[in-house]
Amino acid sequence: MPEFITIAEVNQVPIDRGLSVRVGDREFALFKLDGQCYALDGRCPHRGGPLGEGLVENGRVSCPLHGWEFDVKTGAPVGGNSKKTVACFPINVVNGKIQIQI
Repeated sequence: MPEFITIAEVNQVPIDRGLSVRVGDREFALFKLDGQCYALDGRCPHRGGPLGEGLVENGRVSCPLHGWEFDVKTGAPVGGNSKKTVACFPINVVNGKIQIQI
């Protein structure tokens, strides 16, 4: 059975941008939208830009390198820049701590 591991606290995640978190050799991007937390792969599929450093607006995160946009909730590409989806990971929030299943 897959395990969830704690990677951050909810109060660490800004509302208008993401938070980059490294677990081992993987990077994840955490987001907070409408009181819910979401986790995506931390790297843009275009050129590996850090999605956790991207700005969040209207439920979308923009890659800070080239502006590619992805839906924060699903990782689906938004707009015409990308056809690639960013991996989305299940999370739990327990006592203010964000746990991710990887």
